[in-house]
Amino acid sequence: MKIIICGAYAIGTHLAMLLARDNEDITLIDESEEKLAQVGSNYDLLTMHAPPNSIKALKEAGVSHADLFIAVTPNESLNMSACMLAKALGTKKTVAKIDKSEYMEPEMQAFFAKMGIDQLIYPEQLAARDIIAGLKMSWVRQRWDVHDGALIMLGIKIRETCEIMNRPLRELCGPDDPYHIVAIKRGQDTIIPGGNDELQLYDLAYFMTTKPYIPYIRKIVGKEQYADVKNVMIMGGGKTAVRAVRQMPEYMKVKIIESDTARCEHLNDVLEDGQALIINGDGRDIPLLTEEGIRNTQAFVSLSGNAETNILACLAAKRLGVRKTVAMVENLDYATMAESLDIGTVINKKVIAASHIYQMMFDVNVHNVHFITSANADVAEFIPESGSRVTKKLVRDLNLPNGITIGGIVRDGEGMLVSGNTQIQAGDSVMVFCHAQKLSSIEKYFKHSIW
Repeated sequence: MKIIICGAYAIGTHLAMLLARDNEDITLIDESEEKLAQVGSNYDLLTMHAPPNSIKALKEAGVSHADLFIAVTPNESLNMSACMLAKALGTKKTVAKIDKSEYMEPEMQAFFAKMGIDQLIYPEQLAARDIIAGLKMSWVRQRWDVHDGALIMLGIKIRETCEIMNRPLRELCGPDDPYHIVAIKRGQDTIIPGGNDELQLYDLAYFMTTKPYIPYIRKIVGKEQYADVKNVMIMGGGKTAVRAVRQMPEYMKVKIIESDTARCEHLNDVLEDGQALIINGDGRDIPLLTEEGIRNTQAFVSLSGNAETNILACLAAKRLGVRKTVAMVENLDYATMAESLDIGTVINKKVIAASHIYQMMFDVNVHNVHFITSANADVAEFIPESGSRVTKKLVRDLNLPNGITIGGIVRDGEGMLVSGNTQIQAGDSVMVFCHAQKLSSIEKYFKHSIW
């Protein structure tokens, strides 16, 4: 697959890393020789020092026969103009990163498609969605809904109160049990488990289940004492905070602490009455947090532009009794550190945006690619074609590669877990879990085959 990426910044470099591991034909374009040198020395790809909207440069990069053109520079206008040129010059599919939420309105999609921009990526909106998913249940590190909740993945930290520790999974996750454990993060290792594996203390376990059984899982992992999130305190009033507040359920009461006075005034203008209380101050100020009711707050969300600040603020909130903390951490090394420090949910916009774009490189019908950064694992929703390998045998006879498992399917809108006796059908939505770097190897099982 021929892929051209414009912008050697956070999202572009992360995408380059992901696509290079799949041995794709990648060209990275940027105006900074220094950025290109850093990426080129680490990954197997071509780099081009040029403006992304240069017709000459685009032609030299092979845009006329490119399958995917991705513009993710910090300049929204540059991204959009580059995509228009790429489409006009022959690229099959284009993607542009944008900064304005109004462009994401459904009625605007057809307009931009006519202009040559097939898909828009607004990282702040994607990050806000993940923040809200993490806040809905204080006892869960990560939550991911498939088909509006037909299937649900829950990432849960295993504590002393868990009643299913130290037992083989074959005793816990049988054909008639209401959940499957599809991945385990243990220290620095990621396990795609088999029947002989066991949950251990401090594991981060990923459960696949259906909505009616969420209370049951909460009970068996010993999290019933966690209070539901009703009061939320957010440090940092940037775009991600605005998007998150606008998506908050009505029962959640929100306070935003912002140090910049002008930004506080802007927040009061753009947010509707009652959506959030805006406080001008420093979110690391313990007396201020105490005065504003941190001890009666169930969730603290730190969204400043500084990863260290966000991590420290969350640690302070935990010391003050907050159960649920969420930190925006753009540096992946810091993301690992945040996990080790027991920060509840770590949000990384570049990983979220990259996973959204990554699904476009597959030939089969793939949706909702999700990179579990903390566990170095991938999960994606594949829809098998008629006559594909996965539809010809029972799951137990598919001989899937090591490190790959199927967690569940959605058929006719109904979520169901998968056992060895499950027969997958064409058109099912199939949830695949695997170690990072193995997602592309499963694609052939879902394409039409004479095998």
